[in-house]
Amino acid sequence: MFDIGQKLLEIYTQLGGLALLGFILGRLLPPRIPMYVGQFLFWIGVPVSVFAFVRRTDLSGSIWLAPAIAWGAILLGGALGWLWLQVRPRWQPPNAVKSAPMYTVDTPSQGSFLLAAMVGNTGYIGYPVTLTLVGEKYFGWALFYDLFGTVIGAYGLGVAIAARFGEGDKNPWQVAAATVRNPTLFALALGLLVRSQPFPAAIESGLQTFAWGSISGALVLLGMRLSRLRSWSSLKPAAVSLGIKMLVVPAIVGALLTGFGLRGMPQLVMVLQVAMPPAFANLVLAETYQLDRDLTVTALAVGSVGFLVTLPLWLLLFGR
Repeated sequence: MFDIGQKLLEIYTQLGGLALLGFILGRLLPPRIPMYVGQFLFWIGVPVSVFAFVRRTDLSGSIWLAPAIAWGAILLGGALGWLWLQVRPRWQPPNAVKSAPMYTVDTPSQGSFLLAAMVGNTGYIGYPVTLTLVGEKYFGWALFYDLFGTVIGAYGLGVAIAARFGEGDKNPWQVAAATVRNPTLFALALGLLVRSQPFPAAIESGLQTFAWGSISGALVLLGMRLSRLRSWSSLKPAAVSLGIKMLVVPAIVGALLTGFGLRGMPQLVMVLQVAMPPAFANLVLAETYQLDRDLTVTALAVGSVGFLVTLPLWLLLFGR
C-alpha cells in the first residue's frame, strides 16, 4: 500500500517533532498558555479543520461502520479491564498502607484503570496520524470513529464509570452535556450540509491551510500538556491498562475486521484509532470525580510515548 519506512519517518518527524516543540514550550511558557491554546483549538481550530477535511473526504462505502467499531473497542477494553480486576483482586493503589485491607470493587483507582483501557486519544493524535499515513480520502473513518465513538463514549459511558467509582459529588449530566456542546459535532454537520457546494479557490485553499495548521497546533499542545504531567507513579497498573488498550484490543479488532472482510486502508485506520493511547478526557473525568489522578497521569504519559513504539507493529500487520 505504501512505503512503511517512509511513512514512519513522516510520522516520527511530525508527531515527535511537534510534540517535542510543545514539550519545550510548555516548560518555558507560563502555565496558562496551554489552556489558551487548548481553548482556541477546541472552539475554533479543530472544528474548522473538521469542516475543511470533511468536504474532501470519501464518505462512501462502509464508513458508517466506524462508530460501531469504536463502541465495540470501547466495550471490549472495558470488559477486559474488568476481567483483569476480578482475576487480580489483591491489586492495591501505590499509596496504600501495607497493613490496610485489600479492596476489590468500586474504588477510584479501578475507575481510572478502566477508563485508561477504554478511551483513546483519537482526536489530537488520531487525526494527524491518519492524515499523514493515508491522506484525506480515508480521514472520514477516523473522524466518525472519534466523534460518534470516543467523544460520546468518554462523556457518556465514561462519565457513568467515573461517577460510580469516583468520590466526586458533581451531577454526571453536567459533564455529559459537554458532548452536546462540542463545536466539532456542529462543524461536522455543517460540513456535510455544504459538502457539495463549491467554494472559491482562495477560500478553499485558506481552509486547508488553516486546517493543517490546527492539526500541527494540536500536536504542539499535546507536548505542552505532557510537559505539565509531574507524576510517573502507578506504573504497574498503568502498564496493564495500556497493554489492554494499545495491544490486546487492537489485535482482536484487527483480526475481526479481517475475518469480516474489511481490509486495506479503512482497516488500518480503524486499528490505529483503536490503538491510540489514553485520552486527555480521562484526566478531566479523574479530576472531576476524584478518581486516581496518579494512575491516570501515568497512563497518559507512558501511553503517549509508547505509541511511537507500537505504531510500527500495526503498520507491519495491517499496512500492506
